[in-house]
Order: sequence, then C-alpha cells, then structure tokens
Amino acid sequence: MSARSEIFARLKATLDTVQDAGERAAQVDQRIADGAPDLIPLRGRAHGPARTVLFVTEAESAQADVRSLARLDEVPSVVKDILVRANCGALKATPHKTLQAMNWDGVDVAYGRGEGADQVGLSVAYAGIAETGTLVMASGPNSPTTVNFLPDIHIVVVSEDDIAANYEEVWARLSRDVKPGGTKLPRTVNWITGPSRTADIEQTLLLGAHGPRKLVILLIDGEHT
Repeated sequence: MSARSEIFARLKATLDTVQDAGERAAQVDQRIADGAPDLIPLRGRAHGPARTVLFVTEAESAQADVRSLARLDEVPSVVKDILVRANCGALKATPHKTLQAMNWDGVDVAYGRGEGADQVGLSVAYAGIAETGTLVMASGPNSPTTVNFLPDIHIVVVSEDDIAANYEEVWARLSRDVKPGGTKLPRTVNWITGPSRTADIEQTLLLGAHGPRKLVILLIDGEHT
C-alpha cells in the first residue's frame, strides 16, 4: 500500500468510528443535491446602491479608472477624449451589438479581434462583481477575448444592472443563461480586476506587464442602459 493510500485508510477508519460510512455518503449526496451555496462573506452581500458604491470603491483601489455615465449614448464622446489623450487615431471594438449601434462619427473604429498593434480597445462586460471590483468578460463571437488583453488601454462598458454582489451570483447567472440546444457556457470567462500588473522584479510594481496598462470602466446608470 502506498503512503497516500495508507493515510486515507487511517482517516477513513477514524471517521468510521464516529459515523457510519453509509450515512456519511448519504449526507454528501444530499448536500450535492441541495446545491446549498457556500458561505458568502459580508462584503459580498451588498444590495441596491451600496453594491454599486462598493464596486466603484474596489475597482478604484485596484487602480481602475471608473467613470459614471448617465446614458449609453455618452460613451462615444468619452472614448473620443481617451483616444485624443492617448494620441491614438484608431479604436478596436468588439463586434457587440451595443457598440455597433452607437454613433462613432469622427472615430476610426474597427470591429473584431484584438491585434498586437492595437492601442485602445473597447468591450462590453458580461457582469461586474462588487465584492472585489472585478469585471467578468464572457467570450463569444461578439466578445473576442483578445480585446481584453492586447491593447495598451482597455475600455469596458458595464451597466449598474449587471453588477452582482459576489462571484457565486455571476456563476449562477451564467448557468441560467444556458439553453438546451442553444446558448452554451462561454468557452472562456475572464475575471479582470484593475490593469495588468506584476511586482515580480525587485518587488517593484509594474503596470501593463501581461495586458493593458490602463483599465477604464464606463459604468452606465441602470435606468438608461
């Protein structure tokens, strides 16, 4: 018997003296069937306006630039300003229907996958998480993952209505969106908290090491999304 098998055998023998093995197995099966949620920390249980406030606070503490907008149609003007300040003449946007419906007059915008030469990228988030100020990016034909990582500046549009209190809520939403014979789970779900960073080299914080150097979140009022 291997050392691993020996350890597990001793653990099982000890448990068997406390509770019948069949009863233990039945309890495990019941817990799985019930699907009871794990313990959610207090910071992950915010509701209403407090949820949005917490999301902004946490995102900004992770060095994201959060800008609150009253309406979706304000997005192009904000993006134009970012392009000017970055001295960038072109925008790479995901082919999301929300973005394609906007008035991009005066902006050189291309829809599609991110490329290494892209300076500014624009995406729409599937959700946000108040607990940690995290953006949830679900991959798909209208939301290529490459736009999340290749541009130097990443701009993400997210509605207040899509801000969840915690990670568990978002996984449950993703599961509900799955339709038999139709919608499937995304191949990739990226969780983005602030711009890319590392402190591997001499404990010095370096932004943009593995992705965008700057993350701008455009938070849209839920009533006007």
